Amino acid sequence: MQLKLASGKLPGMTRKTGINTAELGGAVRRRREERGLSLRDVADETGVSASTLSRIENGTGKPDADNIARLAAWLDMPIERVMHHSHGTSNPKPVVYYPHESTPEIIEAHLRADRQLTPETAKALSELFRVAYAQFSRPAEKTSRKRD
Repeated sequence: MQLKLASGKLPGMTRKTGINTAELGGAVRRRREERGLSLRDVADETGVSASTLSRIENGTGKPDADNIARLAAWLDMPIERVMHHSHGTSNPKPVVYYPHESTPEIIEAHLRADRQLTPETAKALSELFRVAYAQFSRPAEKTSRKRD
């Protein structure tokens, strides 16, 4: 005997939707620390209170739609990046990113979307890539050098 939900679907077939607050919180913390900002600084820039930012960074807060939009705009990342998508669906979702995003952010999005990796493994690989990228990447060279 199989259990079915009121919708008539099997429990394993339900689609998980909503915001991945751990993902959003990690992105906010990372950007804040990269820029050397305090929670209050980010609160001033985004209009999201420092206490709400703290809860989001710690994964205990559930931001409302306005705060999600404000933070996604501040992070300059697509909101789709922090949406929950069920790994059980047969059609994988494309990774959405903006062309000006840094390579480590794009690689991290691809690792998180890989259904062969656990979230913990994707995070660990992402951090390894960030460290390696920072160590081996060269600063952008000016392309308008005078020729002798």
